[in-house]
Amino acid sequence: MSENTQRLVPTPGQTIGPFYGYALPYENGENLVDRSHPGSVRLHGTVYDGHGVPVPDSMLEIWQADENGKVSQETGSLIRDGYTFTGFGRVAVDNEGQYTFTTVNPGPTEAGKAPFICLTVFARGLLNRLFTRIYLPEDTEALANDPLLSGLSEDERATLVATREADGSLRFDVHLQGDGETVFLAYPGLE
Repeated sequence: MSENTQRLVPTPGQTIGPFYGYALPYENGENLVDRSHPGSVRLHGTVYDGHGVPVPDSMLEIWQADENGKVSQETGSLIRDGYTFTGFGRVAVDNEGQYTFTTVNPGPTEAGKAPFICLTVFARGLLNRLFTRIYLPEDTEALANDPLLSGLSEDERATLVATREADGSLRFDVHLQGDGETVFLAYPGLE
């Protein structure tokens, strides 16, 4: 590089939304499986801003393995045929910042690994999407040995582990900033 050459920084993405109601949601995007599926589970929660106020104009996407830990290679993630598990879902939150997916508990992709769901958050004021994980709470040994979780403080780890409710559903609230801020991940090349 010559002395006159500067390193160029990529232009940030445009502020996202609130345009979700028009183009991005699709029919049954929140249903990775039908509620009648024997292993179906409800994943739900609320998206909060830095002041603890629900964010009513955000959208979430999840990617996950099936209940056997198999990562789907099926095409047609945006098509719901009622039979094919693609491991992908997308939902806009309601006017109180709440979301719900119908999915399955993901299995570990390798023996001894902690199962998790990848979550992407799009919301007002974000120049780029945010990435995080939702871990299942049951396998405490796998959680303790997870490379990502073991590099975090106890409070930070708690922001990535869902709560299993009495009815078997999973609750996972997303805190964009402030107290209890969800740990967000950076993936090289996706900033």
